[in-house]
Amino acid sequence: MNQYESLQSDESENVLISGQEISKRTDRSGFLLNIILFIFTFFTTVIAGVFWANKDPYQLNNFSYGITYSVLILLVISTHEFGHYFAAKYHKVPVTLPYYIPFPFIFLNPFGTMGAVIRMKSQYYSRKALLDIGAAGPIAGWVTSLIILIIGFTTLPPVNYLYKIHPEYAVSGIPLSGFTFGYSLIFLFLEKIFASGANVFMPPMNEVYHYPFLCVGWFGLLITSLNMIPIGQLDGGHISYAMFGRRHKFVAYFFFSLLLIFGMAGLLPFAGININIGSVNWLVWALLIFFVIKIKHPPTYSESEEPLGTGRMMTGWFTFLIFIVSFCPVPVFEV
Repeated sequence: MNQYESLQSDESENVLISGQEISKRTDRSGFLLNIILFIFTFFTTVIAGVFWANKDPYQLNNFSYGITYSVLILLVISTHEFGHYFAAKYHKVPVTLPYYIPFPFIFLNPFGTMGAVIRMKSQYYSRKALLDIGAAGPIAGWVTSLIILIIGFTTLPPVNYLYKIHPEYAVSGIPLSGFTFGYSLIFLFLEKIFASGANVFMPPMNEVYHYPFLCVGWFGLLITSLNMIPIGQLDGGHISYAMFGRRHKFVAYFFFSLLLIFGMAGLLPFAGININIGSVNWLVWALLIFFVIKIKHPPTYSESEEPLGTGRMMTGWFTFLIFIVSFCPVPVFEV
């Protein structure tokens, strides 16, 4: 028994027990917020799914049209966030459950959600923990997105499915203009492997959002690539800082410069140069990074800490590959 324990009184024990009870009540209230946000996000993503099905998203009798989309997108988000969560638990880093972010304003964000976040309750943790926690989420979400895409490509319905959504297409033909998703390398690769048969109808990219598995798989790759940019406190920034230490800033400034280049390239059509090699959206993302996320990663471990082993370094390089094959220079555009 140490000195502190020997001086404890019954009163102090009651205070401690009371404190534990308060902590438990706080945890329960925290769980309640997680649950409420999840339920709300389920409904906002259902609304988005109904919208993608070309139905009125605010009519209750259309609710069923959005359930598949909602379940799939919540699956991608959840595997990503729980990848972080379980990695943090493994390293005994205090962490919250995911807080899902609903977004009911379809005209501003037709995906119905802004994803989810978890909070780390520690400012300093080891180099190994930083890489494991940073990499576990994107890898889990990326693999889930690939599985969803493969299912979508291998179960593509015939063209009549699209005609039921747009009966006018049966007469006028399927247009190749409008709101269009851009290609990433991995999306294009999977399409060529699983949806290039003679009897397979692969919808054009301006109609992909009518297909829940393809739409969610595409969106999962997009949010993975956004998180994997090796800048600041994005997942890619955590991984880069864990791998390179103070030298991560050179990687961060390089990729931030690329964002600016792709963003500036998105202005070319406004100058009468109709070449889609970038998007103005990257300028918006760059501004968000510069003012909110920051370019450099804050210090969380000592530079004297032993370097990562070969296995973790390979994991880090693998996440860079994930970023490259999932990155879409022109995410969405109007043809």
